[in-house]
Amino acid sequence: MAAIDADLALQARLFQAALGITHRAHELPGADGDVFVDEEGTPMARRVGGRIELTGPSRWPEPDAVRSDAPVVLPPPGRLPVKPVPDHAVLLLPAAGVRPDDARYAAWARAWSAAANRVVPVPIAPDDLNELARALIAAYTTSTMVTVDSEPQPAGAGRTLLFTGLSGSGKSTIAKHLVDRLFGERTITLLDGDVVRTHLSRGLGFSREDRDINIRRIGWVAAEVTKHGGLAVCAPIAPYDATRQWVRRTVEAAGGPGSFLLVWVSTPLEVCEARDVKGLYAKARAGELKGFTGIDDPYEPPADADLVIDTSVVALDDAVEQVMDLLAK
Repeated sequence: MAAIDADLALQARLFQAALGITHRAHELPGADGDVFVDEEGTPMARRVGGRIELTGPSRWPEPDAVRSDAPVVLPPPGRLPVKPVPDHAVLLLPAAGVRPDDARYAAWARAWSAAANRVVPVPIAPDDLNELARALIAAYTTSTMVTVDSEPQPAGAGRTLLFTGLSGSGKSTIAKHLVDRLFGERTITLLDGDVVRTHLSRGLGFSREDRDINIRRIGWVAAEVTKHGGLAVCAPIAPYDATRQWVRRTVEAAGGPGSFLLVWVSTPLEVCEARDVKGLYAKARAGELKGFTGIDDPYEPPADADLVIDTSVVALDDAVEQVMDLLAK
């Protein structure tokens, strides 16, 4: 028997399998007798032959206990109801696969729940609605689905602004002048690369793994700031595209589409090296620093930058103004 860690997405699939509302039970990991545990190591389900059995009480109503001839409404993700759900209809509310403190999900769920007389939570994530719609309708009703007029859910007021670029490109300088410019106008958290490594990421080195951990920590904090309506201004090197994409997804899951803005400070290597304010390039060229971005470790230019600034040709005041214009969009 083995213990299998179950993240939120896998937990949702386990609940679906246990209630018989998924066609992908065969794709679940594990073998007969294996136990699935949550983030705290508490057993939550186990494999018994080809079935999934929950090991504790379920928060999900059994489909047979809900099943009726009433039509169902499946609330589209990222949209809010314009009109109430018809009195005779049942709202099947996706309520799994999301973090409990996801403010954007909470606002969406509250709006749909307030619009319906009868709400049944179901163990799927909102983004899985389309894939599982037919299975849900078949499990919970003998009737059909009805639609309700809806409108796009507005993005929250929070934003994350991530500056990325080589050491010496001007990221921190632009970020700090931007924060000074916005002082007193809104709540701002500055997550500069050096400051973060002194406090949040003390003890991490500069291997690819440690750099990823550092940027993910910055991204997680930025998402929390964004979720609560603040502006997170981040200025790490962030050399790897996959890690930047992870930060984008994490922030937008908390703050909604458009809450993450990427600024590539594209100042050429030779200019950054000529500046060499900290003497790091000289040490890297001399072999005293290993894995230095731009010398013996790659920088992956972003293809999805919302703004590109080359500080070798753009003055500081103009650079700050361009970022201000980006934030105003």
